Order: sequence, then C-alpha cells, then structure tokens
Amino acid sequence: MRERERVRAWRPAVPGIHEVLHAEFHEHAYPLHTHAEWSLLLIDAGEVAYRLEGRARRAPTATLTILPPGVPHDGRSAGAGGFRKRVAYVEAGWLDDDLVERSVDAPLLAHPALAGAAARMHRALEAGGDGLRAESELLAIRGVVLRDLGGRRMRERRDDPLAARLRALLDARLTGAPTLADAARELEASASRLVRAFTAAYGIPPHRYLTGRRVDAARHLLLRGTPPAEVAAAVGFYDQAHLTRHFARTLGVTPARFQQAA
Repeated sequence: MRERERVRAWRPAVPGIHEVLHAEFHEHAYPLHTHAEWSLLLIDAGEVAYRLEGRARRAPTATLTILPPGVPHDGRSAGAGGFRKRVAYVEAGWLDDDLVERSVDAPLLAHPALAGAAARMHRALEAGGDGLRAESELLAIRGVVLRDLGGRRMRERRDDPLAARLRALLDARLTGAPTLADAARELEASASRLVRAFTAAYGIPPHRYLTGRRVDAARHLLLRGTPPAEVAAAVGFYDQAHLTRHFARTLGVTPARFQQAA
C-alpha cells in the first residue's frame, strides 16, 4: 500500500458521534463489510463507487451519503484519481430502525445544504473545542434526513428469525465465536441452512460479518490507546499478524498506522 493512502481517526467528545475518520485513498478498495453505527459519508474529492445491499451506487464530490447500521457495503474509487472523504460514525439510535430500509433505497442525500452542514461539523470536530457547533450541525443534518427519508416508501424488510439468532450469537461472542458446527447445534439447524439464511437476510456471509465486527471493535480500542498486540487478543483475532491482515484489507492501513495518525 503506497504512502499516499492517508487515514486519520479519533473519538470526539461530542454526544452521539462515536468516531471520526478522514481519509484519502488512491488504491485501497473496501471489501464487503458492515458497521454498528450510522455512517455519514462526505466526499471532498473524487467519486466513490460502492454496493449497498447488493445494489450499485455512486457518491460524487461535495455530497453526503448516509449508510445505515448492519447493512453490507463496499467501496472503491470510481476513477483513477482516488478520493478524499470525511466520515462521522454516529450512534445506532440516531435514526429509528424503520428508516434503515428507506436509507438503503436512497443513501445519497442531494440537498446542497447538507454537504455544507457536514463540512462545518467536521471543521468543528477538528477544532476540538467547538463541540456545541458540531452537535448543532449534526442535529440540522438529522432534521433534513428525517424530512427526506420520512416521505419515501418503505420496502418490506427481510427478517429471518434464524438469521437474527445467529447474528445475536456472533455479536455476543466476538472474542470466542462458535464454529458453524457449534452454532448449528446450539440453534438446532444445519450449518448450511445457517449460512443460507444469514446471507439471504443480511447480504453477507457469517464469517465476513464476524470479521467486520471484529475490525470495528479493534478500531475503537486502538483509538483508546490500546497496543495492537493487546487489541488482537481482545477482539478475537488469532494474533497481531491476523489482526493486521484483516484490518489493512478493510481500512487500507495497518493498525499501527491507524493508531499513530489518531
């Protein structure tokens, strides 16, 4: 990975915002993954091509895209020049659950004022001492999102009880996740049925979902200053090399570089 791939992340002291990520990527492509939070994606330069729940999407320059929690997505530069982005990860309860599917239908928010509000929010977050301004801009963004998504038709949501039980099992045991055989015995279903149900319900196979959740947990610990070797064991990776391989594949930088840039 070339040195021009740049990432800076931190945990701001602003209610509702769990993490902030500023990045510039030229070669990195995100694999399919999920987040536990709502992701507010502001594109400052270039264009991002991505799939959200299997559908091809674009995020152009000077636009805000909203990515809901628990929905699989990937991402890569749509052109040869790479892209720059700023992301705020906000708490899962920022919007009601019934807006998840509506945001899948319409993740790109075309209101010109939204990109400006997001840019002002990030400037306040970078300043470090203007949390009230950041909170105010986030509230303004939420108000526009609610008006925009609230008027859209809601699609029927897939909800397989077996898939939901497996997902809850994986979430509860990140560090000691059961094998598929163990999960099959515990949930009284065959391993193949578990994989089919989970992938159909969430658009991502169980093993990839688990890896993404572990990388998310690793990000949070790294931003608290936990050494990478300790992080690996704490989130369920076999060793630091195992963590590094999956972390770099997902986020484009190694855990050490991610932590140093925080």
